[in-house]
This record gives sequence, C-alpha cells and structure tokens, in this order.
Amino acid sequence: MRLATCRVLAACLVALSAVAVSACGRSGDGARAASASTGPAVKVVDIYSSLPLHGPSAADAIPLEKGIRLALEQAGGRAGPFSVRYTSLDDAGGPNGWDPSQTAANARQAAADPSTVFYIGEFDDEASEVSMPILNEAGIPQVSPANTYVGLTTSQSGGAAGKVAPYAPTGTRTYLRIVPTDAVQAGADLLAMKQAGCTRVAVADDGEEYGVGLAKLVEAQRRSYDVDMVTDSALVPTAPVLRVFADMTTAERPDCVLLAGVESDATVRMTTDVHLALPTAKIFAPAAMCASAWTNPRDGGVPATIDPLIECTAVTLSLSAYPGGKAFRSAYEAEYGVSNPGPYAILGYEAMSLGLSTIASLGPNGDSKSAVLRALFSTTHRHSVLGTYGFDRDGDTTLRSIGLYKVGPTGNPEFVRTITPPRVS
Repeated sequence: MRLATCRVLAACLVALSAVAVSACGRSGDGARAASASTGPAVKVVDIYSSLPLHGPSAADAIPLEKGIRLALEQAGGRAGPFSVRYTSLDDAGGPNGWDPSQTAANARQAAADPSTVFYIGEFDDEASEVSMPILNEAGIPQVSPANTYVGLTTSQSGGAAGKVAPYAPTGTRTYLRIVPTDAVQAGADLLAMKQAGCTRVAVADDGEEYGVGLAKLVEAQRRSYDVDMVTDSALVPTAPVLRVFADMTTAERPDCVLLAGVESDATVRMTTDVHLALPTAKIFAPAAMCASAWTNPRDGGVPATIDPLIECTAVTLSLSAYPGGKAFRSAYEAEYGVSNPGPYAILGYEAMSLGLSTIASLGPNGDSKSAVLRALFSTTHRHSVLGTYGFDRDGDTTLRSIGLYKVGPTGNPEFVRTITPPRVS
C-alpha cells in the first residue's frame, strides 16, 4: 500500500476506532510478525489469534485474519508505548473444520508466553470450549470475533446449565465476544417471522446441541413477539420421524417453519422433506445453516424451487450496513486488492482494534494481563467500525444487530437488511 493512500484511509477509520493510527508498517507475511523497534527501550507485548486457516472454514477465517493484520498495520504495529508482536495460529483439521488438539496446543502456546496480553479466538463455538479453560488459568484476555453459543458465558435457556464454571476455572471471567449471541439471533428470527406475516410457526431442530439450544431460546422468547408456536420437534431425518412430523404439522396448519440446526446433508434432507409436507410454508433458519451448502443445489443444497421460501439470519451484516463499513472496505481493498472481502473480515479488524486500543489506554500498564482484562470488562461506549458497543458482566457484547438474508439469483444467501430485536431474554 502506498503511504499516502494509507494516511487517507487511516484518517477515515480513526473516528470509528479508538486505535491511534500513527503509521502504516507492514505486519509481515509469515505466521509471526513484529513491528520494528525504535530502540532497546521499547517493550514488546504479544497478541495471538487462533483460527481455522485451511479446510472448510478457511473461506471465512482467512479474510478475518487479514482484517486482524490490517488493524495492526494501521496502528504502525504499536499499542501505546508497546511494540506489538502478532502470532497467527491455525487450528484447522478434523471433520468439523477445526482440530481440538490443535486448538488446545494454540492456547497452551499463548499461555506459555509471558508477554501474551490478548488472544483472538476461537472461530468455532466448540473450539472455545477447549481453549477457554487453558487461557483462563493463565489469566489471558480472550476475545472471540465469531462465537454465538450462549452457554459459553451464561446458563440461560439455550445454554447448558452449569457449564460456565469449567470455562473459567479460576472463578474470574477472561472471555468476551464482539458478536451477538444466539439469544439475540433467536429474537431476530422471531421478529423476521413476525414481519413476514407468520402467525403459526412449527419449530424443528436437528437434535444437535446448537439446534436444540436455539429452539429453546425461540420458545423462551416467542411470547414477546406474539408468535404462536404450534409444535417443537427434534426432527431426525428418517422416514418414520418425518411422516409423524408431516402428519402433526399438517394438522396444525403452520404457515412458517423454523429449522434450527447446522448446515449439513441432514438439514438439507430435513428442509426438502418439510417442504414436501408443507409446500407453501416459508422456511426460516439460523446462521449455522445460512450458507450456500444449504441453499444452493450446486453446492449440495436444497432444490432451487425451495429457495424463494427461504429466509435466514446471520451475525454478519453487509459491509455497507456497518457504520465504518465503507471506510473499512476501501482500506481492505487498498491493502489486499479485494473489493468485497468475506463478511468476517471486519470482525477480525475490530477484534484487533479493540485489543490495541485497550492496551494503549493503559499506558505503561498495557503489558499487564489483569489490567487489560479489567479494562475490557469496563468497556461501555466503544466507538468502532461495527458501531458503538460495550460488554456486559458476562463478557457479551451489547450489539444487537443481526443480518437477514434471502436466497439470491446465484443460489447463495444475499443480505437483505439489518434486523434488531427490541427484546432479548
């Protein structure tokens, strides 16, 4: 990137981020990058990220990691008086896109480094279940740019009761996230169905933890949105179960169906069979299904004839819907030559920006893990590219905007509008 271009773009973004933009140094192309020191007196702090950088999740994780690097570059590789050494770790592998043993190894590597003050990760909810206790024992602040499972921070409906303690064995929370939880998404799904004219809704989950939890969250909030839930079923895609579901739902006359699950061959079959049973019903789904692998027949998704009936939600918005999206897009394109980065890129940028500004705000104490942690949990009105937000006592963001998507002409989900549920419980 030309220096003149960098200065113009940094000026656009500085009003939306608390990070002081002083230069535009390269963060390097290798896994480990450090800014050039100005002299022997400069202290170094370490920031790590752990993301699935190859395999099925790489299409989202790589732009996210590039967003992290962009924020560090715009800050000149510094946070206040400290030089920042950034280490990008890969936890990809296994059938689900991430490898538990590698996630644990990444967390242990960061925990063993006495200079670590900030950790960005994980991308997958279950991966955070692995890394959180390790980082908590080391007192390292952890910020996820992607996790939504409520059970990581609370035991409310949709989370597993009693599961918070194992993630924070020290008794002090060290985990925060910058995206809304599934409780917010459940409210957004209900609001979307209400706005689509749904009056009688059938809910079917895939029997997995994510789907079961989301179905519980929808059930807990449905009265707030005046949605009549006529049935709530675990819908394993076998012929007998589907026949029972079809008979039950046909008798209840639902006009909409919410399928709570993850994108998989099973949920594709579920969707197809539900459509056969209820051919005019609108079909809604959460973020874990809002992907081309569910909506696009070329990628193994449902038949194209079902696409006009589909709406789904996601924690990511179109870049144009974020307050700082336009400036971020320009900066990302100038740096990487990509005009339309993946939707998670801006979340990676904000995760690093949050860490840098928090460290910088502490002055000479920015190398203290405990000081960084206290400052993060004290954040109330942070002005960022995502909007103004803070964190509650559980470490959850106060942001409430969810993206609503419909299937476009290509067969892939396309952003329609932002939806913000007025009530979340």
